[in-house]
Amino acid sequence: MDIKSKEFDNIGGAVKPKMATFERTIIGLMGLCTVSLVAIAISSPHPTVPQSPKANFDQFDLDMETASGTVSALRSFKQSGLAGIKHLTVGTLSQAFSTLDYDLEDVRDEGASVPRVFVVAIPQDMPRISVPADRKRIFFKTVLPLVLKANDDILQNRQRVLRIRTAKNKTGKIAAADRLWLAAIAERYNVERYNLNEMVRRIDIIPPSLALAQAAEESGWGTSRFALEGNAIFGQWTFSNKRSLKPQKRDEDKEHRVRTFTSLMDAVEAYILNLNTHRAYRKFRQERLALRTRGQRLTGTGLAGTLTSYSERGSKYVRTIQSIITGNQLQSLDKARLGGKSVSLDNKPVI
Repeated sequence: MDIKSKEFDNIGGAVKPKMATFERTIIGLMGLCTVSLVAIAISSPHPTVPQSPKANFDQFDLDMETASGTVSALRSFKQSGLAGIKHLTVGTLSQAFSTLDYDLEDVRDEGASVPRVFVVAIPQDMPRISVPADRKRIFFKTVLPLVLKANDDILQNRQRVLRIRTAKNKTGKIAAADRLWLAAIAERYNVERYNLNEMVRRIDIIPPSLALAQAAEESGWGTSRFALEGNAIFGQWTFSNKRSLKPQKRDEDKEHRVRTFTSLMDAVEAYILNLNTHRAYRKFRQERLALRTRGQRLTGTGLAGTLTSYSERGSKYVRTIQSIITGNQLQSLDKARLGGKSVSLDNKPVI
């Protein structure tokens, strides 16, 4: 900042007095010395200090949120013993879950909260798990927090739409800030901007049991090529060559591909948005709203019955999903809730 700007720095209406010539001369000399020292340090760094330092975390990406801030959360996470993990494998992921006291049985039986641990990608050694029960456990523990996080975000938007609708019914008006927000929401959910009833129908959660069962079926419990190479755990089709994989056994007369994602969270959010907007799942949304209207609980087995269009297998697919839900007691996870710190696990180092 130059001398003139400091002279007329107005704080609280008071103008600071001008500096004497001697004071300005001294400050100028000090500034010149400082610039010279910085230039020397840059051109000739100390031999023990790297010219381009970066954090030495060769394990997985950490993204944590706590009341006391990211730094303290990162320190706590390192002290827990997880900072020694160098590669995200099934073994190290299991270690992370154990360190965070993450146990599905506790969630089912004792109502324990699910830690906010968000895995970015399926471990590449997932297909090597020889015991089916172990593969199921690690898969469900990986996907469940992602589904709960996506549902929480959706519920926040749903509550705001409900508040706006209630206010509009009373006053006939919508606040300016709410109108702007509705414009963005309407575009995302492919609905007219002020069609609040349709927004309420579309902006709602997916029962975790249903999402877990569909992810398991579509990804082969996290072992499919699409899941490992593209985080595609829900098998969503696309006809674009961008961000997609071609099925190896696709019929010659077919042109569909499987959409890929940069993270598992992106895949979960896209899956939920698909159910909430695509015309093929209108019956799903109608049944969900009917359950809400009657004050009944949303169940994965019940809503699965409306998804005959999700797979070419039709009703057989529905029965498979319902069997996965009941056979693995996934309905007991529909009441699960997130709690604790937020942790993102990836193979990338932290810079």
